[in-house]
Amino acid sequence: MLTRTRPVAGISRWFATLGALTLCALLSSPASAQDGPQQEVFIPESGKGPAVVVISGRTGPPNYRNYAKQVAALGYYTVLIDGKDILTRAQDGAQNLRTVIAKAQASPHGMPDKIMVIGFSQGGGGILAHAVKMPDLIKAAVAHYPATSWARNLPAIVSRIQIPVLVLTGERDTYNNCCLIESMRMMESTAKEKQLPLELVVYPDAEHGFNLDGRYYRADDSADAWRRTSERLARHHPVK
Repeated sequence: MLTRTRPVAGISRWFATLGALTLCALLSSPASAQDGPQQEVFIPESGKGPAVVVISGRTGPPNYRNYAKQVAALGYYTVLIDGKDILTRAQDGAQNLRTVIAKAQASPHGMPDKIMVIGFSQGGGGILAHAVKMPDLIKAAVAHYPATSWARNLPAIVSRIQIPVLVLTGERDTYNNCCLIESMRMMESTAKEKQLPLELVVYPDAEHGFNLDGRYYRADDSADAWRRTSERLARHHPVK
């Protein structure tokens, strides 16, 4: 399945006018415990903005660059990282995320206050595993069809939510059984029972990657998901 994120209508034309004002810089040095995982940064036209971390799905950051550029175009200093560095048993995913956040806050192009995170599939699973327990660093999160197959006790995972979380998913998602609608419904019911700030939006005809290039792309659902994400950013993490 191809997974290049499609720009929302109008955004690609916007980028044509930004030219060199919007910069993408790849930090290509090998990751270490001190440096954290590899990342790409996207600087807003103003040169400085609140920080947003975008966490890719399992296919890796290159397929999510367009999306990160869209976020930067809204005025955010945007950091794109690999979901495999966050939802992982081979590394300390929580520490990786904290390191990325600290770097973003210290950047001359970012701001020192709390950030927001946006994740896709494996990256969305990383949000559930780690980001939801970091209210000291993160204001809110948006998880697109988050991976839940790794969770042995999903209600217990949901019970740890300490920040507002928006989940956007497709009713027909059966991709590798990672992100089934039954799991999303379980998260929603657990959150309601425990009065936790999780909101679920389901697109009835959508499958996995409905807002990514490929056979399952759905323009209307993609546009709605972007609108909801933009509204969340404006509400919880406004550009000043």
